[in-house]
Amino acid sequence: MPEISLHKPFPAAQVPRWDHETDVAVVGFGAAGACAAIEARAAGARVMLFERNSGSGGASALSGGEIYIGGSGGTDAQRSAGFEDSTEDFARYLKMAGGPCADEAKCDLYADQALAHYEWLKAQGVPYRGNFLPGKHIEPTDDSTLIWSGSEAAAPFRDHAKPAPRGHVIQHMGWGGGRPLVDILEARARDAGVEVMADSRVIALVEEDGRIVGLVARIDNANRFVRAIHGVVLATGGFAMNPEMLRRYAPLTSRIHDPIGEKDDGTGILLGMGAGGDAIHMDQFFTTCPWTMPESHAYGVFVNEQGQRFINEDCYHGRVSRTMLDQPGSKVYLLLDMAHFVQPLDIARITIAATGETWEEVETELEMPQGTLAATMAFYNRHAHEGCDPLFDKQAPILSPLDEAPFVALELNFDSTYFSFFTLGGLRTDTDGRVIGRDEQPVPGLYAAGRCTSGLPAWGHGYSSGLSLADCTFFGRQAGRAAAADATSAVAAGELA
Repeated sequence: MPEISLHKPFPAAQVPRWDHETDVAVVGFGAAGACAAIEARAAGARVMLFERNSGSGGASALSGGEIYIGGSGGTDAQRSAGFEDSTEDFARYLKMAGGPCADEAKCDLYADQALAHYEWLKAQGVPYRGNFLPGKHIEPTDDSTLIWSGSEAAAPFRDHAKPAPRGHVIQHMGWGGGRPLVDILEARARDAGVEVMADSRVIALVEEDGRIVGLVARIDNANRFVRAIHGVVLATGGFAMNPEMLRRYAPLTSRIHDPIGEKDDGTGILLGMGAGGDAIHMDQFFTTCPWTMPESHAYGVFVNEQGQRFINEDCYHGRVSRTMLDQPGSKVYLLLDMAHFVQPLDIARITIAATGETWEEVETELEMPQGTLAATMAFYNRHAHEGCDPLFDKQAPILSPLDEAPFVALELNFDSTYFSFFTLGGLRTDTDGRVIGRDEQPVPGLYAAGRCTSGLPAWGHGYSSGLSLADCTFFGRQAGRAAAADATSAVAAGELA
């Protein structure tokens, strides 16, 4: 028997028997897999969903349950808070957030259909209170819905797309709304008749004449061959938990040490690549240190080890954190005065590196060359008093002089401070979730969604909270529908009969 491997599809001619048959096989039971399964069932397909854990979850369940939504004039929550959000502004922001990695077709499609997607989520039973929570937050600690969750109101984004808050959070008290969100989607999938195969690890795809026609799953310590007449949808997450893949594709993550995920080991990406799929933007990742808790710390100034600013601190915390890693040295400093200092949360693992009655004293205690940090702060404070930031265009009201002594420098050390991260690169897919090969053609019978693909959240410097769940849920639905309606499925069924 040929080798069963993630890296090369198993030939259908060598399948000893088909242990299971379905129309669509979905791999992974996070938000992407659940939405793919729900939509494939709604299209009339038989669906089997394979999950290596004992139940649903994935990185989606570890999230805040926040989905990035806007356009078409705005959601009910946006409009009731007085925000009008045009589809054009929404699409423009998405493309800027995607930077050089942006998939413009996906941005345009999602911007056009996000409002309908929001209504679909509510129809599945996802509850939203509908209110707006002003301020700068990682996620609400109450059951509020709408928050600013990106760099919408910060330069350079504000100069090209009219700002609007777009983070829509499931109604849930406290942090961690991702778990109840996935629970709701799991219940909908099961109620729809999706056959869930838990404790089932997919170890290979099955191929015939260039088409993916099934998979091999390890169930009860035995290999099971699954025929998927219409296609296979990969929804297995990223590769933040795979040290070898991180070293190969995203080596900059070696500077930080807190990956987010459960079994995000790149299985789906490897399966897709083995079948001929193209993996793109594999160096990209999201990272953040929760320095915006408390909010007053956003009023501070970040400098590198040379005492130089490098970012407008009012933008999204993930953009700030990702830019930190571009700085020389092993640490950066957050400078605050007593008007804005609050002891950081323990989770952040941020330490006080220096204090002083003047910025010159702080500079000396940090052992920086004379006239570096002090000059940075003199320049910043002089212009902040005038209401401007000529270097980085930080905006009021967060633009504020730091001149109330004593002063403090907080140290964010890449080796010890909490910088969570997950990967953004993955399989190249089209807007229907079809995996695209290195020959620019779709891999027949193979679909993918979520963090095993490169989707809406494609660029670490432009990430916004809620983009990943938006991508997972919306393009999971796209992949499920497309797989269920695969035009070549009738041919495949005849060949396999």
